[in-house]
Amino acid sequence: QVQLVDSGGGLVQAGGSLRLSCAASGITFIIYNMGWYRQAPGSQRELVATITSDGSTSYADSAKGRFTISRENAKKTVYLQMNSLKPEDTAVYYCNAAWKEVEFWGQGTQVTVSS
Repeated sequence: QVQLVDSGGGLVQAGGSLRLSCAASGITFIIYNMGWYRQAPGSQRELVATITSDGSTSYADSAKGRFTISRENAKKTVYLQMNSLKPEDTAVYYCNAAWKEVEFWGQGTQVTVSS
């Protein structure tokens, strides 16, 4: 059974930091490209950052310079370090695992940034 378990969200003041984690099970983690997406109320889900199976990273413009995605294959876990958080970063953050046509999603973790 495949599971992606997202954690690490919470309430933080603007300028603060959070580290999200996504623990995977039931998949051959090392071959999957991993990503973080977010969805704010009334908005579509949007890509935040991705990391490929070989460790290459990419970021949405809104995340560049503030967020860092990383993965620890031995623990089957992907992280999103978020610094200098802004109120507009408030959203539910979802982990995604993708390999060819196959993809899986985490359950999401709420991030709320107060001004």
